[in-house]
Amino acid sequence: MGAALGLSAVPYSMQSQTRKPAILGGKRSFNGTWHGWPVFGTPEEQELLKVLHSGQWCRLGSPTAPRFEDDFRKMTGSGHALATSSGTTALYTMLGALDIGPGDEVILPPYTFIATYNVIVQNYALPIFVDTDIESFQIDATKIEAAITPATKVLMPVHIGGSPFDIDTVMKVASKYNLPVIEDACQAHFAEWKGKKVGNYGMGGAFSFQGSKNLNSGEGGAIITNNKDFYNKCYSFHHQGQGSDAASLEPGSGTRASNLRLTEFQAAILLAQMTRIPEQVEQRTENADYLTEMLSEIPGIKPAKLYKGTTRSAYHLYMFRYDKKAFAGMDRSKFIEALSAEGIPCSMGYGTLTKDTYVKNLAQNKHYLQVYGEKRMKQWLEQLSCPMNDKLCEEEALWFYQTMLLGSKSDMEMIAEAIKKISREAKAISKL
Repeated sequence: MGAALGLSAVPYSMQSQTRKPAILGGKRSFNGTWHGWPVFGTPEEQELLKVLHSGQWCRLGSPTAPRFEDDFRKMTGSGHALATSSGTTALYTMLGALDIGPGDEVILPPYTFIATYNVIVQNYALPIFVDTDIESFQIDATKIEAAITPATKVLMPVHIGGSPFDIDTVMKVASKYNLPVIEDACQAHFAEWKGKKVGNYGMGGAFSFQGSKNLNSGEGGAIITNNKDFYNKCYSFHHQGQGSDAASLEPGSGTRASNLRLTEFQAAILLAQMTRIPEQVEQRTENADYLTEMLSEIPGIKPAKLYKGTTRSAYHLYMFRYDKKAFAGMDRSKFIEALSAEGIPCSMGYGTLTKDTYVKNLAQNKHYLQVYGEKRMKQWLEQLSCPMNDKLCEEEALWFYQTMLLGSKSDMEMIAEAIKKISREAKAISKL
């Protein structure tokens, strides 16, 4: 009957049993085109032309960036929003506003983009890594307290992949030690914890609008905060030490600054892009939930855990773990190759940050040796061990990108079908 009616008429549950993996000569599971990015059209064009013809291309005295900040503030449910030149400079601005500098320690996760680390060392503070919760890909919040010392000045956990870290546990530790929390929410636009948008729990939250992000203007970023005094310090720091009552700021954060402003053109794009956000958020969520339901049934495939307080993930990344033992010992790289043959792009994700030469060389940096001394930097090097993160990065982590979640329900079924095909023929594939 399958031959008479055509494979498309065979129920999805039967198709995965009757197909051979493409890497072994079978047909590809996905022959279409994955969703393009960015999505743009008339709204973006109109907003850009409005700025172009206004002749006001810098935010100083112009209305577009303030319009974006007000809309972003409302959409995130925050008291204040400040646009910056990137997600990196959003983080850098907040550390500057907190007057972080030499001798200070800042706690961060090892499973993150390098920018989280860079903004700490730009201030000549010492980055202190806390290992990963391998099930969630997030910082292991239960290990933060053990990393706190008298020199600890800030906790800077990351909502990696767009999913909230364990906010309740982090905030409990922060409250106990009276430490500010900076939420790196650069990948987590409009994610929610207990119904409230992330970025609203700590002193402030940072967002990125770089080209791959769910809200995109090529480059750009933003800070949200519910603390007016902190907003004023951030505004001053990102605007050459001027504006927003800069004269009233105390020595420290009020004596260092830079130019980290967003342009009017970027703000224009963001205003248009935000009109698309609600529909895109819903589509990613529905597809991710459906995909998780299917992948959870495949031995050796474990979608990243969402903590109980998570009421919405932004799903900038769809993260899952791969156990090669369930795939006849097939290397993760071979699994990715087999998926690619099916037309399904997949990534191993981040490398082991704490083993990266770029990071480890900090122990030999002349400025750090002058500030902290050789003994402390040698000790810091020995403290870089993050075994759970190493296991995640080197053996298990896999990503699908957010654009794949903007496809159809059928696309999600094809992803699951492809993995089932590979699982069924894992022994043969692993011998290639």
